[in-house]
Amino acid sequence: MLRLFQFIKNSKTLAEDRKKITIIFILPDLETGGAERIVTTIANHLPREKFEPKILLLRKEGGYLEFLNDDVEIIDIQTPRIRHSLKPILREIKRRKPDIVFTGFGEINAYLSLFIRFFPNTKFIARETNVVSKHVTRKEIRFFYKFYKNYHRIICQSDDMMNDLIENFSIKKEKIFKINNPVDFDFIEEKLNISKKPESFKTDFRNIVAIGNLSSRKGFDNLLKVFSHLKGEKIQIHILGDGRDRELLLQMKTDLYLENVIFHGQQKNPYQFLKFADLFILSSRYEGFPNVLLEAGACGTYSLANECPGGISEIIQTDVNGEILDIEDHRQFAEKILAVLKKDHNRESIKNSVRLRFSKELILIKYENLFLEVLKK
Repeated sequence: MLRLFQFIKNSKTLAEDRKKITIIFILPDLETGGAERIVTTIANHLPREKFEPKILLLRKEGGYLEFLNDDVEIIDIQTPRIRHSLKPILREIKRRKPDIVFTGFGEINAYLSLFIRFFPNTKFIARETNVVSKHVTRKEIRFFYKFYKNYHRIICQSDDMMNDLIENFSIKKEKIFKINNPVDFDFIEEKLNISKKPESFKTDFRNIVAIGNLSSRKGFDNLLKVFSHLKGEKIQIHILGDGRDRELLLQMKTDLYLENVIFHGQQKNPYQFLKFADLFILSSRYEGFPNVLLEAGACGTYSLANECPGGISEIIQTDVNGEILDIEDHRQFAEKILAVLKKDHNRESIKNSVRLRFSKELILIKYENLFLEVLKK
């Protein structure tokens, strides 16, 4: 009789396990970027009584690996290039038969869209990271967006992203869900609590921070031109990040004689820079829904952002957590920096502006509801 009860108990446990919704999240790696941060947050916080998250990586590397919960399985297909990743990705989907595949990177989203119909028992969700018509310029990749309608749901973070897919790629509005990026205040507060003022911050200077990949999209060339109008001021600009335009920007710094511009490279804890910054600047030419702007606010840092597509106006509450201005007018932007630095900004009000709209508790329930809803279709 005891064995019978044990058998029934074990059978029930197995049945409960089978009821869990298996989700495979797909990313190139877990480097410290916006998409990687979002997927890590979602995978870590989905309720385990309902979901079993796994993350498929083209290569198992990146700073967010150490922040991923131990119970999130990592599937490493050891493929260095995205163009060679499609076959092993499809092989893993076929073998594992997940309930949901969640793709979180533009190129992979595009390539995978053609093959969705081969997996009728799996629901496919794409999370877009940018305004596609501005970000995707290669013809061979844009071709695959003809099949984007095959996705069961497409997540956008901003109205700009939604409207772009509807107007330029003929995606039906009912397939698109707008879910803003979540901010993990618990994680950020932990980092802030151990953060000390960076040694590079001069005490008799105002210190400004900018963060992002050193590429044309992030507009750091415009930022350097802005600072060419501030050379006589006691202001330092600290640029965090790395990328293919690093040498070009360093040469530009030299040509413009910008002694107080410092390139720090990628930082494991960028929050210590934001915590002690007098101002954060977003100089991007376009965005999806910039995490770094959200996280600057979560650190209590006032922001000055370029007026560009990608949900900037949905994040910035003017005179509360920041302001928006056209960075292409370099002199006017420089004058605005000086004006902003003369004002006092309430750091708690800035934090609350972000917390009340974008905290992970508010956003993750939207993801959970979407995952449950898509399986009913």
